[in-house]
Amino acid sequence: MKKTKQAENSKRRDFIKKAVSIGSLMVLPSHVLFAKKEIRDASGKVIQKAVVAPNDKVNLACCGIGNRGASVVRYLNDTGAANVVALCDINMGGEKTLKTMDIHKKAKQYQDFRIMFDEMSDKFDSVSVATPDFSHFPITILAMSMGKHVYVEKPLTRTFQESEMLIRAAKKFNVATQMGNQGHCQDNYYQFKTWVEKGVIKDVKEITAHMNGNRRWHRWDTQMKKFPVGGKIPKTLDWDNWHVAYPYHDFHKDFIDGQWRCWYAFGNGALGDWGAHIMDGFHQFLDLGLPQKIEPKKLTGHNDLFYPQSSTLKFHFPKRGNMPKVNVTWYDGVENLPEVPENYGDIEIDTKAKAKKGMVKPKGLRPGKVIYGKDLTFKGGSHHRTLKILPDENAKDIQNNLPEYHKSETNHFLNFLNASRGLEKTLSPFEVGAPLSQVFCLGTIAQQLDQTLLFDRKTKTITNNPKANQLLKGYPPRKGWEEFYKLA
Repeated sequence: MKKTKQAENSKRRDFIKKAVSIGSLMVLPSHVLFAKKEIRDASGKVIQKAVVAPNDKVNLACCGIGNRGASVVRYLNDTGAANVVALCDINMGGEKTLKTMDIHKKAKQYQDFRIMFDEMSDKFDSVSVATPDFSHFPITILAMSMGKHVYVEKPLTRTFQESEMLIRAAKKFNVATQMGNQGHCQDNYYQFKTWVEKGVIKDVKEITAHMNGNRRWHRWDTQMKKFPVGGKIPKTLDWDNWHVAYPYHDFHKDFIDGQWRCWYAFGNGALGDWGAHIMDGFHQFLDLGLPQKIEPKKLTGHNDLFYPQSSTLKFHFPKRGNMPKVNVTWYDGVENLPEVPENYGDIEIDTKAKAKKGMVKPKGLRPGKVIYGKDLTFKGGSHHRTLKILPDENAKDIQNNLPEYHKSETNHFLNFLNASRGLEKTLSPFEVGAPLSQVFCLGTIAQQLDQTLLFDRKTKTITNNPKANQLLKGYPPRKGWEEFYKLA
């Protein structure tokens, strides 16, 4: 007799509840115990790469296999350390997912991650999550509660509180975790870490960070008052479950295929998309933590539904130990570029624009940052790109005295898979990636409300705006999804 949907949902809820009681138990598979490490000489150079035998590979289930998800599956598979055993996507069989399905023909296919966990949880060790921002949390928390290692694309979650719960879950379930800000693993990571530890970067009081590329929402009507509706739901798409725990919206093409990032309801805008690739180094190694004040200095084309055409947000971070207060100013929008030092380098200068003494206004900039220290100024890009000292003359003067930093050939994906096998620790675990994502969540609330926010770092509450404080949690989960928010 065919099971009713109600019976299936009841069974699934029972399954999730069991995860609460057994989640803290974690059994390491045999390949973790017998994996072969890479060998390095005294200088750190790899003289023998790790050899991964077929039975040493990490059995991997992949959630989100189209668009960015397709790239994540490919990068994990290309390490040679993963065995993709399951594929899951809400639009399984859609145009964006077909290529991944064709490459991994032997992997079992699912459209609902809950069914995948129900049927195959004993067949995989780790999970990748490359779905829209708002759907990261339920997949991730269920995986962790069942002892699965998790790789989650940035930003970690859509809301502040979801990241807070994942911080608790990481401690509770003791699994390997990695947020997918891929540059936080290579030269960018090791240079910044070393330069702070050796005192090259010190007494930083001001930082500007910027991403001035065109975004999808820049072409939309800023007078929009309600969500667009209409259009035929693709036959391959499970539109109801696309929402996971979030409120249901009528279908529109501008909610899917990456368009979800545009809306406050679903994504974290340019800040969440690029901030993790630009702000990660200084956030961790300057020990910034959470800001105490967030000011929207400029919001062009503010709208209650989708992100502004351009934003300037100022984050105020307090003193930390012997480090001074730091202001981090974020710029996004095609023409909303920050001033940069006049000795910045290879840029076209807007000679008609006014600028402070010693500064210039560029006509264009690649995504990056400028860090103003006590004695030195540094410019940096995004992802793995390293810092340069301004001006070049300063760099030449101290070049011979700069400390060496570790060079690693292990990329972000292999770092995660090695951690899944017990060989090393991840460099962007949730204890690092979640607070960074929470900074973005606070910034998006300031963008949405167009108001300055005062944040209490001890109580982790917004103290001057009840609505903003409620947005730390976001929407209450839909019926049938409540259990996921009780797992941590």
